[in-house]
Amino acid sequence: MADWETRISSINPGAYLQQPGRAAPGPARADFAEVFKAALDRVNASQQEATALANAYAMNDPNVSLEETMIAASKANISFQALVQVRNKLVSAYHDIMNMQI
Repeated sequence: MADWETRISSINPGAYLQQPGRAAPGPARADFAEVFKAALDRVNASQQEATALANAYAMNDPNVSLEETMIAASKANISFQALVQVRNKLVSAYHDIMNMQI
């Protein structure tokens, strides 16, 4: 019987019940600025990779093919265009918010 009493006394009811107005415990959320910076870094890396492959192909590097170079350039172009569209939507949302009347 003492074993059950020990188990019951060690239960923390607050750990199992979510209180109103408090966030549920879970994984930490990423800050929007951090996510946007990471996206910028990925786009920059893809553009640098495409540039490096284009330079290597121009120098007749036998390890770099034209197909690989063109694919890298296309990926960099598409990722840049997507990033520009996200930026445009953010600027538009900012302008909408700033033009709201209080």
